[in-house]
Amino acid sequence: MARLAALLLLPFLIESVFSISFFLPVNSRKCLREEIHKDVLVTGEYEIAEQANTKTNLKITDSTGHTLYSKEDAVKGKFAFTTEDYDMFEVCFESKSPMGTGRVPDQLVNLDMKHGVEAKNYEEIAKVEKLKPLEVELRRLEDLSESIVNDFAYMKKREEEMRDTNESTNTRVLYFSIFSMCCLIGLATWQVFYLRRFFKAKKLIE
Repeated sequence: MARLAALLLLPFLIESVFSISFFLPVNSRKCLREEIHKDVLVTGEYEIAEQANTKTNLKITDSTGHTLYSKEDAVKGKFAFTTEDYDMFEVCFESKSPMGTGRVPDQLVNLDMKHGVEAKNYEEIAKVEKLKPLEVELRRLEDLSESIVNDFAYMKKREEEMRDTNESTNTRVLYFSIFSMCCLIGLATWQVFYLRRFFKAKKLIE
């Protein structure tokens, strides 16, 4: 039963794992961005190929510029933080070298990020709480189910906000259309009376 539930929840689980490898040119900066929900644990592991006379800095920030993790001359390590709000987070690698571009090979960067259920160390939880393998799997599925419920709740909230925005926009468009129509009717009425007085003044009509 637990295996069946795990298979059903697998598509949601994959979205919690982020792994990428890329080459970082010398004296350049590359950033990766990801949106993460509030109160979510985020863990990561990185490894940067060493190059002579080259220093690579790693910095993780949110949309406000607040630094969540920073490491100068990074080579290999891990990081972890918990999000305080739903936000866009940016992971930046910056390479610096006095040798100049083209004289030093690009650095290979490997980055593995996990958040939510995948970021938790269930082996450590099992040791602390003395859980059996089946209990650990059930705990994992429970946390995953809660995460999915929270995702659906957030999506529903966003849908309601978008619906309210659309309804508000439609109402404003309706009022603006009525106002424009009234202005056109008023202008047409004024033109009729103005032309009538003009023709009467010219004695073209009685």
